[in-house]
Parts: sequence; structure tokens; C-alpha cells
Amino acid sequence: MNASATETAIAKIRELIMSGELDPGARLPAEGVLAQWLGLARNSTREAVRALVAARVLDVRRGDGTYVTSLRPELLLEGIGFAAELMRGDAVLELVEVRRLLEPRAVAIAAMRATTSQLHAIGDCLRQMRAAADHAEFVRLDADFHDLVNRVSGNEALASVLRGVSNPAFRARVWRDILEADASERTMAEHERIYAALVARNSVEAEQAAEDHIRSSEAWLLRVAQSGLPPTC
Repeated sequence: MNASATETAIAKIRELIMSGELDPGARLPAEGVLAQWLGLARNSTREAVRALVAARVLDVRRGDGTYVTSLRPELLLEGIGFAAELMRGDAVLELVEVRRLLEPRAVAIAAMRATTSQLHAIGDCLRQMRAAADHAEFVRLDADFHDLVNRVSGNEALASVLRGVSNPAFRARVWRDILEADASERTMAEHERIYAALVARNSVEAEQAAEDHIRSSEAWLLRVAQSGLPPTC
């Protein structure tokens, strides 16, 4: 397969989308017609469509055709999480640093924008964390807590990026629970401080509480990395 021809096809389909000729939700023409549009072979067009499906730009509906997706951030930025899953060593620490730079501000914005129902949902997540039956459930709810708060910021692109870069940290928190007996208690206390600031609509305290929480995880990951244990196991 000619890789350059496939890349050209990908670029041309992207141009059609960016120009507005193919809007979100639009149905692409049949493969042969699309290939004529692009001025390329059907094989290159087919490979380009497959690549854009993997990137969540296009969606193939069997028996119906190929459509442009909604192009929402949560779809297009999903690849960040996949890439983060593959990172090892110092790259994991860099991802945690990215999270520390972005998430506290998202939490500060959430403190200003949270609705009563959103605060109730976050509080309910905390209650479920306290009652978690095992480490795996606690860690899952931990990730849910952060995602709920970040989404309250109202910036789905930011929330999606943070969801992606948190993937390695998600696995690391399992190790933290196993290796440090009081890790769950500290995490709960740090989460409750964030939640109290959200309820109080105190964006300054919310931002500081989030930064302190992430710095705590960052310091633990650094200790694990220096000890030679696998921080993303």
C-alpha cells in the first residue's frame, strides 16, 4: 500500500471537513464516488477512511454508510488516553506534571460554575468512595470524582485532555493503595477538601486543594520511580 497516497487521502478528507463541505453528522459518498472526489485510488481512499475511523473522525455504520462523527472533544481527544497508556518511566512523571499544570485551574473554574445538582453528584461519588468494597472500586471512583469535577468546568476539551493524561496515574493509584496502608484515607481527606471548597464556591481554595492533591501523587510517583518499582503496573 502506498503510504503517501493514503496520507494524501486523509489530508483531503480532513480538508473537506474543515471547509464545511462535510459537516458533523454528514454522510460520505460511496467509496467509489469518494475516491473520484479525491482523485485517488479506491484502495488509498479505503485506508484513509479506516485511519479516520480509528481517530474517531469518521464512523462506519454497517449497512448504512460512513458518517462524520460529532467531532466532539471527548471523541477526538480520546487518543490521548491511548497514547498515555503506552508511556513509561519519566514520561509518566511528565504526564502528571501536565495534570498538575491544568487540573487545579479546571477545579477553580468548577468552583465558580458548579450547579447544585452537580455538587450533589460529586458528593454522592465521595460517599461511594467511603463505602468502596475494595481497592479496585475505590480507584475507579477516584477517577470518577476527578472526571466529574473537571467536567463541571464546562470545558469539555480540557476535561477530555485531563481524562487522557490521568490514565497512567489511575494505575499508579492501585499500587499506592497496596504499598501505603493509609493512602486511601489521605486521598479521601484531600478529595473532601476539594469538595468543601467547591461547595463554598471558593475558587482560590479549590485550586490550591487540587494542586496539593496532585503534588502528593506526583511525589509518591517520584519515590516509586526512584525505588525501581514499576509506577504504571
